[in-house]
Amino acid sequence: MGDPSSAGLPPAGQRRRLALTGVRGAVAKGRDFTRGALRDWGWDGTATTEDTLLLASELLTNASLHAGGCHELVLTAGETLLIEVYDGTTTLPSRHPAPQRGIPGGHGLHIVDRLSDCWGSRAHEHGKAVWAEIDASRLKSGRPTGR
Repeated sequence: MGDPSSAGLPPAGQRRRLALTGVRGAVAKGRDFTRGALRDWGWDGTATTEDTLLLASELLTNASLHAGGCHELVLTAGETLLIEVYDGTTTLPSRHPAPQRGIPGGHGLHIVDRLSDCWGSRAHEHGKAVWAEIDASRLKSGRPTGR
């Protein structure tokens, strides 16, 4: 069957965690953490990489603005990249029904919906996780960004 890295995928279930409770600049730190993981897994330098960084930033920003802050960012790689952001509130997110163009606010989950292959949320004992998935094939074969 061969080495999984030769197929352009990290070993299935490879997971990285970043604790963010009480951390200043959680969105920037989470974005840098995600960038490093994508680079290490060979999923950098494509347009989908940039979309993935924006997706992670949106999930982290939503937790920061609407859920009392980010507790943890978890990235799991395999056939998909699973991005999970944990926070401390059990209130599940909902998309703004009609965000207005050019006016800040209400666009985050629409961006998440457009950039991910699927997304959702789940409550747990200490809050919730909002997650998004991107198929690994998009990450390894996306359009080069020109860098």
